[in-house]
Amino acid sequence: MDATDSEIIDVLRADGRASFSEIGRRVGLSTNATAARVRRLEKTGMILGYRVVLSSDVADPAGGLEAFVDVRLDPARDSEGFLLWARRIPEISDAVHVTGAYDYLLRIRVGDTAALDRLLRSLKNDGGATHTQTRLALR
Repeated sequence: MDATDSEIIDVLRADGRASFSEIGRRVGLSTNATAARVRRLEKTGMILGYRVVLSSDVADPAGGLEAFVDVRLDPARDSEGFLLWARRIPEISDAVHVTGAYDYLLRIRVGDTAALDRLLRSLKNDGGATHTQTRLALR
């Protein structure tokens, strides 16, 4: 992946429906060259897919809670399966496999403490977490 690929990904993150022509215009490539790069990024697994994000699924950026959740998975839970599950949860913006007492560090954003409680329950009931530790971001 080079700097142009990174620019393409930035454009697609902002607008997953941008046309190859529009992306190419923004990054300085022809439509065909852009299409080839996007297809290569998809084929190599750098781009896993596209999705619709509804306003009701995203916490208000001006409010809500941002938190970091350490997750220890049940030993029987498959790590890749957990990642696939986590990618489907809109409140989870990042899931990082880490060393130490926990398996993953999640960066999350929820609207309020009730939403945080629902997400933590889901991590345990659906995600396969046996232990979690949550830290709230203060600024």
